[in-house]
Amino acid sequence: MDLATYAVLLFGALAGGFVSGLAGFGTALMALGIWLYVLSPAVAVPLVLICSVSSQLSTLPSMWRLMDFRLALPFVLGGLAGMPIGALLVARADPAVFKLSVGTMLVVFPTALYFVRTPLAFRFGGRAADAAVGFAGGILGGLAGLSGPLPTLWASIRGWTKDQRRGVFQIFNGTVLGAALALQIASGFVAREVFWLALLALPGTLFGARLGMWTYRTLNDRNFYDIVLGLLFLSGLGLLWSSIAPR
Repeated sequence: MDLATYAVLLFGALAGGFVSGLAGFGTALMALGIWLYVLSPAVAVPLVLICSVSSQLSTLPSMWRLMDFRLALPFVLGGLAGMPIGALLVARADPAVFKLSVGTMLVVFPTALYFVRTPLAFRFGGRAADAAVGFAGGILGGLAGLSGPLPTLWASIRGWTKDQRRGVFQIFNGTVLGAALALQIASGFVAREVFWLALLALPGTLFGARLGMWTYRTLNDRNFYDIVLGLLFLSGLGLLWSSIAPR
């Protein structure tokens, strides 16, 4: 690995870890758009899963008392049901189409929600709707480690507090991505190269996660809401650019 590739790897790990520590999700949102410049999807996706799970575990002790497992349960059950479907699609998905479609979603919806300044508190669908959103997030999690975007957008209109959202994201993403990683390893999708790259990336991921956790504690509900939407928007732009940029 040359120095430039290692710099991209470390930068993606640091950015992904910081966002995960801050928001409870986002390793894939930030790191995948960076790593796909130097790594193939077959390598980048399992690497994202390893770093995602590691960042979730590193911040778990700080978040334990804030977690509402009852609130997160429908998302987790739906996510675990959808995750195997996404994992089976890994070898069949077109990377350019995937990045273009997900990137478009992550640009349009956060922009619309940002300009709705009145706090939203939709109760539509109840726990069944939460489970359906978790199912779709599980598919994206198994496919590309992107379990966070759909539940995050959904939580943004549910009217939950900062700590409620952060706790749900942590429980949902840690569970779904951990299961997706275990399934990919058991299925033989994870090449030996990924584990070596993970050893190089994990220091950046863990340092970024601790820095993100410290930043989270300084935010109020509105700040957290705006930052989460901004992160989703920026990650969408990154995915769009990587799908259409000349090579």
